Amino acid sequence: MSDVEKVDPPHRAHRSRLGNPAPLGLFSFASTTLVLSLYNVHARHVVIPNVIVGMALFFGGLSQFLAGMWEFAAGNTFGATAFTSYGAFWLSFATLLIPNSGIGEAYADAPAMFDDALGIYLISWMIITFLFLIGSLRKSVGLSALFLFLTLTFMLLAIGNLMEKENVVKGGGYLGIITAAIAYYCGLGELLTDNDLFTIPTGKYPPRRID
Repeated sequence: MSDVEKVDPPHRAHRSRLGNPAPLGLFSFASTTLVLSLYNVHARHVVIPNVIVGMALFFGGLSQFLAGMWEFAAGNTFGATAFTSYGAFWLSFATLLIPNSGIGEAYADAPAMFDDALGIYLISWMIITFLFLIGSLRKSVGLSALFLFLTLTFMLLAIGNLMEKENVVKGGGYLGIITAAIAYYCGLGELLTDNDLFTIPTGKYPPRRID
């Protein structure tokens, strides 16, 4: 998610004094998304996702949030907003699963209401992700694909919870696995530089011409 500063020359001076936080943000997002998505498709018959709490708090949440802060310092508004947003998403999602948070217990007598509330929560993230998809259209093909599949993932998860359709939630899980794979690829593309053994293409769009 650091493609934007490579298009805007003034940001290069900032990057020269900082390491690239994009691989950290993308890998933390990808790993947490992959684990939760595997739970959503009931891999190895796992139906209770609470093991994700620690990972969502510290890797998907804190690490990604910090990556967003470092992107702000580097002058990359897009990457900063995206990483900070999804870091906050994972922190908030983990809170839903923490027993002592009281959130789950509040719906103990109305589990269907919890599914509806979670569906609405996921719809808001689908909207946010779609806005990032629009913003990614001048960054790279990899990022555009990432936000496209993430938008579809949130959409299926929201529909599955609102309609109480387990197969739809599983469909969202499979899309989440694809999303995680794309995020891993984009993260590796940011991690490898010309000084490494090889690089991989992420399909960067050419800079927009301003006449």
